Amino acid sequence: MNLYRMLQRRAEEERPIRVGLIGAGKFGSMFLAQARLTKGMHVMGIADLDPDRARKAMARTGWDEEQFTAADFCQALETGRTFLTDDSSALIEADGMEVVIDATGHPRSGIRHARLCCQHGRHVIMVNVEADVVAGPLLARQAESAGLVYSLAYGDQPALICENVDWARACGLHVVAAGKGTKYLDEYRDSTPETVWEFYGLTAEQARAGGMNSQMFNSFLDGTKSAIEMAAVANANGLAAAPNGLQFPPCGIDDLPKVLCPQQLGGCLHTSGQVEVISCLHRDGRPVEQDLRWGVFVVFEATSDYAARCLNEYGLVTDPTGRISAMYKPYHLVGLELGISVASAALRNEPTGVAMGFSGDVAAVAKRDLKVGDMLDGEGGYMVRGQLMPAAESLAVAALPIGLAQAVKVINPVTAGDRLSWSDVEMDSDDEAVQVRRQMEAEFSQ
Repeated sequence: MNLYRMLQRRAEEERPIRVGLIGAGKFGSMFLAQARLTKGMHVMGIADLDPDRARKAMARTGWDEEQFTAADFCQALETGRTFLTDDSSALIEADGMEVVIDATGHPRSGIRHARLCCQHGRHVIMVNVEADVVAGPLLARQAESAGLVYSLAYGDQPALICENVDWARACGLHVVAAGKGTKYLDEYRDSTPETVWEFYGLTAEQARAGGMNSQMFNSFLDGTKSAIEMAAVANANGLAAAPNGLQFPPCGIDDLPKVLCPQQLGGCLHTSGQVEVISCLHRDGRPVEQDLRWGVFVVFEATSDYAARCLNEYGLVTDPTGRISAMYKPYHLVGLELGISVASAALRNEPTGVAMGFSGDVAAVAKRDLKVGDMLDGEGGYMVRGQLMPAAESLAVAALPIGLAQAVKVINPVTAGDRLSWSDVEMDSDDEAVQVRRQMEAEFSQ
């Protein structure tokens, strides 16, 4: 609760946190909207493959042009302006840089950026949860060894879930389940970028006008993004992933303690201490009352009779045993909240969620029959979706990570609905992301 005071002190001392942003898309733009208003923080540079997109993002989010006309990083450092570039490596290496945000959404890029940050002494905020699920446990370990912070992004649901879990455990409560809400029906699993807007209730023209990327939004719909985010939460908190993946049970806020509890107590969980995602729709399409579509939750258990009685005395909704209840946050503000991670890393040397182990993974599953010679199109595309699974099981069957299932050639036919393995694709063994992933598998399987 002291971050604002600490930021004010940095402002008064004229040594603001110097931040670099890689990726000026929606998440990055939302961060920029607030960063310009945050005393004690200086966006020293922005790297985007299209610098003009970054320039437009800054103009759209309220920045004056004179604020982002620095000729180079040295001038940005001296004048408090922002330098725009297409060279992410140069941004990371720039003198004076403290915290780098990866908001690219590209797993291979995120892994490369995190490793460069370790080499150059920069804290890294990994908005790119896709990269985190491919190799986050190893990247976090390497950052810690270098005395740096590697962190999930506050404002995104995984970090907010981590905050809920930390709160419950710090109160001495047993965490039964943790997760988020979304919109899900079974037919969404095979959705493609061509069908996504129909499921969202939009026309393609409306989506284009809103600058919405069909493949990205399809990953939200077909369950891939949920699987990725829950793997990140599992790895950051030592929580379990169910053997058969996410169930997406329809559930409103008052039913959390009854639905998100172990099966022997009438709930849907395979085990206590598990991640799960709830749907705002019943399977017949009816809306769930008091849904949590945009929010996050933690379900916890009071382990003493006295504490259980207190839950009732203070009006908490519980399961029939009176011992299991829930806390939730109904919304998340995405990039508008990202400054919390930046400040926490720079001022407290603390992450807002970080992979501590490898308990959850996301495998690529064929959406349709795949034939030899097909080039996989990755998360949210036409060919594969992501399925959450226990990491130990993923390693045992050599499942292909969804984050590496892009721009690789299929060399064995795969039937729709089946998981892909490493042996089903032609993978470049010299690819940095592949090497890092293999190293992580070796280190965390022991």
